[in-house]
Amino acid sequence: MAEHTYKFDVKMTCSGCSGAITRVLEKAKPDGVSEFTVNLDTQEVLVKSSLPYDDILARIKKTGKEVRSGVTVE
Repeated sequence: MAEHTYKFDVKMTCSGCSGAITRVLEKAKPDGVSEFTVNLDTQEVLVKSSLPYDDILARIKKTGKEVRSGVTVE
């Protein structure tokens, strides 16, 4: 399955917020997430994955954080 890169604008106010997203994406690695970065300063989450966009979005939303926008970069 082809890998895609997704970019999400997620409202994160502290290291606890970014930590929650990091944990949920770390758990998704066996399912098809190959790499990710969570940047608290820019409120940006980049995910490289073979999973569908909606699957990654749902996992991030499960943390309770507000996802303001998301796009498929490639």
